[in-house]
Amino acid sequence: MSDASAPWRGGWFNRLVARPGFQSWASRFPLTRHSARADGAAIFDIVQGFVASQALVALVELGVLERLRGGAKSAESLGDACDVPADRMEILVRAGTALGFLKRRRDGRFGLSRKGAAVLGVPGLTSMIRHHTALYDDLRDPVALLRGDTGSTQLAKFWPYVFGADGTVPEDVAETYSDLMAQSQLLVAQDTLQAVNLKETGHLLDIGGGTGAFLEAAGRKYRHLEMTLFDLPQVVQQARARFDNGGILERASIVPGSFRSDDVPGGADAISLVRVLYDHADDTVVDLLAKAYAALPEGGRLIVSEPMSGGSRPDRICDVYFAFYTMAMQTGRTRSIDEVQRLCEAVGFRQFVAPKVHRPFVTSVLIAIKT
Repeated sequence: MSDASAPWRGGWFNRLVARPGFQSWASRFPLTRHSARADGAAIFDIVQGFVASQALVALVELGVLERLRGGAKSAESLGDACDVPADRMEILVRAGTALGFLKRRRDGRFGLSRKGAAVLGVPGLTSMIRHHTALYDDLRDPVALLRGDTGSTQLAKFWPYVFGADGTVPEDVAETYSDLMAQSQLLVAQDTLQAVNLKETGHLLDIGGGTGAFLEAAGRKYRHLEMTLFDLPQVVQQARARFDNGGILERASIVPGSFRSDDVPGGADAISLVRVLYDHADDTVVDLLAKAYAALPEGGRLIVSEPMSGGSRPDRICDVYFAFYTMAMQTGRTRSIDEVQRLCEAVGFRQFVAPKVHRPFVTSVLIAIKT
């Protein structure tokens, strides 16, 4: 039975529910069997979650979704194209259908569903799905990860800047994570700019903004906006072409540097930290927030945008996925809005606004105002 439907609360009732004999009885008794079976199905859905995610990885890696963009195909033809035996491709496409990414037609062929098409249409999603092989490897032994007994993780190697990179990251490594960060930031930029109004902002400084995906989106929406990008030298060198293609180069300055070792540029009346804080430990965050506070004028705004914990009401995505992801990075953590606010208060911010966001699994936003 689910806690939500149980008329009683307390340890004794949970001990009763935990008995196999009670579960067997509850699954047959008319007043409890619906809840008991629903709980069982929900638990099994979580148990099979890794298999489901790996099926999606296979659909993406083999290009099945992309191959179906032009129309339905049989499992046999997909198997030939992907060098996978037809009987095994049949298993994959049936799994894809069960998960809602594909649709099986009356003639036995398989086509894209709306959700499958969305996987191709959401910016950066297929790259993120491929990237998750590193996270899955780090989660192979979750107990060792929780105890800190894993040594260096795959994600720690993928995101080297979080350990204090000061510009010495090899260019090929920087290019790999910069590309993924830029693609994943497109949705974040969209939701952030829906939550934050920059009409009265004259100059926006984006710290840790990678190749400038957020600034490009902001500059396109606000034609008056002057912008500065501040990030590691190997990262920001890719931003010039982005700004030029986006028609905002004449309004955008690029300043290479590390917020760990350098002062942040001055002159902006708003500073954005988009998916930056949760990558770092508290001491690094406080130091960065102090630099941002010092760089802002009175009335200036600090915009923090990233997935955040639900705090006292844990969130199914942010307190599971992002919490374990940041743990696997071996630095940083997923914080609640209240925790981020307390860190901002520690450096002098006193006024805060938490605008409503449409997709907390994409990002939440906290605005700190210097008064």
